[in-house]
Formats: sequence, C-alpha cells, structure tokens
Amino acid sequence: MIELNLVPDVKQELLQAQRARTTIISLAILVSAVSVGVVVLLSIYLFVGLTVRNGFADDAIKSKTKTLQSIPDISDTLTIQNQLSLLSSMHDNKNIDSRFFAILAAINPPAPNSIVISSAKIDAGSKTITIDGQASNGYQAAEQFKKTILSTTMAYKDSSGAQQKVQLTDTVSTSDISYGEDASGKKVLRFTISFNYPDAIFARLSTSAVIQRPDLQDVTDSYLRVPQSLFSNRASDLGGGK
Repeated sequence: MIELNLVPDVKQELLQAQRARTTIISLAILVSAVSVGVVVLLSIYLFVGLTVRNGFADDAIKSKTKTLQSIPDISDTLTIQNQLSLLSSMHDNKNIDSRFFAILAAINPPAPNSIVISSAKIDAGSKTITIDGQASNGYQAAEQFKKTILSTTMAYKDSSGAQQKVQLTDTVSTSDISYGEDASGKKVLRFTISFNYPDAIFARLSTSAVIQRPDLQDVTDSYLRVPQSLFSNRASDLGGGK
C-alpha cells in the first residue's frame, strides 16, 4: 500500500506550536490559581487567624492580671524579689574599702621622710583619694611621699584567675602647702595630696591583692596592723592660729 502525506511540513510545525502554547497556557493558569489560593489562605490567616489568636492572648493576659491583682501585697512581693535578684551583682560590685589602710601604710615613705596623716578620704564617685598630711622633713618629705605614690602598684588576680598588675595612679596633685606647728610645737610642712585610682584597686573581684611599694616591701589585704604613728591631728598655724 502506498501512503501519501498530503499535510505539508509547515502545517505540522504549526500544529506542534499550537499544542505547546496550549500546554504552557494551561500550566500558567494552574500556577496562577495555586498562587491566588496561597494568597487567599495567607490573607485569611493574617486577618482572621491572628485576630482570633490575639484575642485569646488578650483574654489570657487579663485573666492572669486579675489573678495577680487579687494576691495581697503583690507589689511588695515583686519589689522584694527584684531586690533579692540584684544582691549577687551588688555583692560582686561593692568595693573593699578596708584595702585603703594597706595602701596608706604602703605609700608612707621610710624615715626621715615619713609623713603623718591628719585626714584621708575616698570619693568612690570620682574615684579620688585625698590625703591631708604633714611632714617634719619639709618639702623633701612631701616630694618623696608623692614619688612613692606614683611608684606604688598592686598585683592581683582577676575574675578569671589571671595574674594582673596595676599602677596605683599616674598623676598626683599637691595643694594647700603651708607651715604649721604640731602638738609638740615642732615646725612641720602641711599639704594636701589627691590622686585618681583605677577600678581594680578596690574591686571585690580583684583577689589576692598585694600592694607593692617601691622599696619592694609588700602589703597584702590581710595587713591590719596600721601603725598609730601614721595618723595625728592637723598641725596648727604658726603663731597659735587654727
């Protein structure tokens, strides 16, 4: 049998193109329909589901609030609990002010340039130490006292246990320099010295602290026997004035 193909090649290619177009259009319509469905579902969730969910959450909050408000002295209880939760951090952040006496003993130069302290203050806000002192050896003792402060350091262990070292201060200022008479009538030089100190000096987390003097005599936290000769009343003005 002899078959003749009466459909030209151009016609066959056109039919194939039409079928491909139909398939693509169908797929596009299907994808569009799915996309529209997803958008509709998301819209329902956003405008309906979340609204209902928020409503349930608001009702639960109101119910819990009423329950808490019905408890007697609830505000006092919450305040106490908050204060108790802060005790640990407050304990870690408080200063060891007793270390101040070890510092005073360490920075006093040896005789004949030793000084007598009439007043010593710590200002924790500005991190400043102010010392009112007097020396029988005059300006030489005052200058030696200043140099001793600048040369004093503290070795300690930080919170991780690592060994650290910090200088007591890097700047010392001297003021109110004048001559006066001490209780025995001896002429002495009166002066006021102040300097800033780093946080580590009095920090509780600075453990195993050792105050290191320039003459290599160390003073530790356990040093409690501060010599009484280190302190005295302020010398009076020459001529008997106060």
